[in-house]
Amino acid sequence: MARVIAVDLGAESGRIATVEFNGHRFALNEVHRFSNTSVHVRGTLHWDVLNLWHEITSGIHVAREGASGIGVATWGVDFALLDRHDTLIANPVSYRDSRTDGMMEWVFDRVPRREIFERTGIQFLILNTLYQLASVAVRTPAQLERAHTLLMLPDLLNFWLTGEKVCEFSDATTTQFYNPRLGDWDRDLLSRLSLPTHILAPIIQPGTKIGSYEGISVFAPACHDTGSAVVAVPATTPNFAYISSGTWSLIGLELDQAVISDESYAANVTNEGGAGGTFRFLKNVMGLWLAQQCRSAWRAEGTTYTYDELTAAASQADAFRSFIDPDEIRFLPPGDMPQRIRAYCHETEQPMPETIGQVMRVVYESLALKYRYVLDKMIAISRQSVDRLHIVGGGTQNKLLCQMTADAVGCPVVAGPVEGTVLGNAIVQLIALGELASIADARAVLAQTIDGVDYQPHQSAAWERAYQRFKNLLDGAG
Repeated sequence: MARVIAVDLGAESGRIATVEFNGHRFALNEVHRFSNTSVHVRGTLHWDVLNLWHEITSGIHVAREGASGIGVATWGVDFALLDRHDTLIANPVSYRDSRTDGMMEWVFDRVPRREIFERTGIQFLILNTLYQLASVAVRTPAQLERAHTLLMLPDLLNFWLTGEKVCEFSDATTTQFYNPRLGDWDRDLLSRLSLPTHILAPIIQPGTKIGSYEGISVFAPACHDTGSAVVAVPATTPNFAYISSGTWSLIGLELDQAVISDESYAANVTNEGGAGGTFRFLKNVMGLWLAQQCRSAWRAEGTTYTYDELTAAASQADAFRSFIDPDEIRFLPPGDMPQRIRAYCHETEQPMPETIGQVMRVVYESLALKYRYVLDKMIAISRQSVDRLHIVGGGTQNKLLCQMTADAVGCPVVAGPVEGTVLGNAIVQLIALGELASIADARAVLAQTIDGVDYQPHQSAAWERAYQRFKNLLDGAG
C-alpha cells in the first residue's frame, strides 16, 4: 500500500489529503482543511502566505505517518520575490489585485502583442505573471532591484519545504514568459521589457524529486492545479475534452504540442504545460467565482444560502431570459456580483434578473453556453474531434450546471472525480515512486473505480436557439 500526501491550495481554501494506492484503486482521505483569505493592506490585495505555510506544515504533520511523498499544487500566475538572503521581499500579491491595470498596454508598447503570443502561446489575461511583474517594475521598482530569485507560489512552498529553488514546468507556462519552442524561459522577451532574467529559477518537469521534508520525499506534481486535475481525467480514449471546474473553469484539450497559429491567437486560447510532456490547449472561463461572489453579496445583506439552495432556486427560474459573458472584465474583481449581472443585462437590453433564482439561472446558463462557445473554437483550431466531455473538480457536485453543460455542448458529459487536483497530484507522485507505470494506467484505474455521473444532452432545439442568441450577444460585444 503506497501512501502520499497531496497539498491542494485553492483561491477559497486549502486542504491536505493522503492518497493510498493498493495496485487496484485509490483511497483518498482529507486530513486538514483551512480557509485561504486574501488580505487588503493599504489598497493592495495580498495572499497571507505565512499563514498558508503554517496550515500546510500542520497538515503534513498530521498526515506524515507512512507517507512516501509530498506534492504541492496551487493556482497559477502568482509569485514571490526573494532577496539574496532568501527572505520574502513582500507578501505575494493576488492576481485579482488592480496593480495590473494598464500594464498590458505598457507591455505591448514595447513588444507587439502578436509577437508575445508567437513566443509563448499563452492567452492574454490581465492577471498573467508578465503583467504583474511589469507592474512591479513600474510601480515598486525597488523590489526588483533587491530581488535575487522569483518563485511561483508552489515553488516558494517547495523551497520552504526542501531548501531547493526550482520552478515546475506546468506553473512556469502560466507566466506568459515561458517559450515552448525553446523549452525554457524567454529571456529575450523579458530583456526587451527591461525585466530582470537573473532572478529566474531552473525549470523542472512534473515527477521530479525536489528534496525532502522531515524525511519524506518532496516531488513536483503538475504544480499548477489544473495540470494536476487533468491528470485525473478518467478518459480511456484520446478524443476527449475536459473542464476543470472550480473558482475558474478551465476548458480544453490535451495535446502533444502547443498550437501557436493565427487561429489560436485570434481566439485568445492558451497552451499551458501538462504532465507527461503534454500541453493543455485550453481557455480560462470565469467559472464558479460568479456563484461564490453572488453568495458572498447576499450573505453581506444578511442571508446565507448554501450552494444547493442556490442551484435549487435556479432550477425553478424561467429558462433563457438573459445571458452574460462570464469573462467580461467587470466580473473579475470581488464585489457585488448580482448588481453587476443586472447592470450587464440592462446595458445589453435584456430583462434584468431580480430574484435570487433568476440571477443564478443567468450565471449557470451563461457558463454552460460559454463552454460551448469556447469548445467549438478549440475543436475547429486543433482539428481534434471530441466525443465526450469530462468535468473534474468541485463543480462536478453542481448537477444542474453539469446537465446544462451536456445540453449546451450537445455531447455526453462525465462528471468526476470531485477531487481531481488531489488525485492528479498523487498520481504523478506514485509514478515517480514506481507504483504506477504511466498516466494512461492511472486513468484506466480511475475509469474502473470512480463513481462518475453520466449526463446525456436533451432539449437540443431549445439550447441551440439559446446558443445562437448567446453567440450573437458575445460576437456583437466583440
